[in-house]
Amino acid sequence: MDEAASTRHTLKGVRVLVTRPKDQAENLARLIESRGGEAIRFPVIEISEPQDKHALLASIDRLKDFTLAIFISPNAVNRAMKLIHARGGWPPTLRVACVGRGSACELKNFGIENVIVPAERFDSEALLEMPELQSVKGKSIVIFRGEGGRELLGDTLLSRGAMIEYAECYRRVRPDFDVAPLLRRGERGEIDIISVTSVDGLHNLFNMVGEAGQRWLIRTPIVVVSERIAKVCRERGFKTEPRLASAASDEAILSAIQAWQDGQNAL
Repeated sequence: MDEAASTRHTLKGVRVLVTRPKDQAENLARLIESRGGEAIRFPVIEISEPQDKHALLASIDRLKDFTLAIFISPNAVNRAMKLIHARGGWPPTLRVACVGRGSACELKNFGIENVIVPAERFDSEALLEMPELQSVKGKSIVIFRGEGGRELLGDTLLSRGAMIEYAECYRRVRPDFDVAPLLRRGERGEIDIISVTSVDGLHNLFNMVGEAGQRWLIRTPIVVVSERIAKVCRERGFKTEPRLASAASDEAILSAIQAWQDGQNAL
């Protein structure tokens, strides 16, 4: 076996910047470390309580009045379902949809399995293509999301005749984090690849490292979880084409990082 082949499917010596929120980063970090890589934990988003929790609770207390509930993210599932269980549980006739597999897995943890979810692409556009979301005229739909989320899903369903209500169950805020150690590592070329899982996180990363950090940032390979994030990477000036993970799961991100590393070993 040649040297390149012998190093395939390991991440030995690979330094990966993990930007997931602090309480969600450990699984990916451990997966990277289990293959011999170094996970550099640098949360670029902090998940906080919504500014108006009363509005969220009001929507939850009227769940039985809705035809369909849509969850935008695993954070939305986790935050909302804990409150729903504490306030009477899930109405048995209420249909459920979500954008991606991560949200579907989180729903399963709360006992909800019959979920409308795209089979391949995991974004609002893919969910809107599902047959179950075509004929929604007159239906009342609640969308569980973070504050300031995209309007595409709700606007499109409104245009199809649905009645839409947003239930905002968390806020994404930029952490107060010491950036100096990361800047030093970046300037010394000690970050090999970056993983980013949201557009907000990408913007926060740029803002946190500042103009000096952005010079090495855009030269660093990056793995993202949606074409939308990849598009923003291109607009931000990344020098290499973003690697698109097949899903937003930690396992899919790890596979994309490994595919990049295998390509490096083959050079």
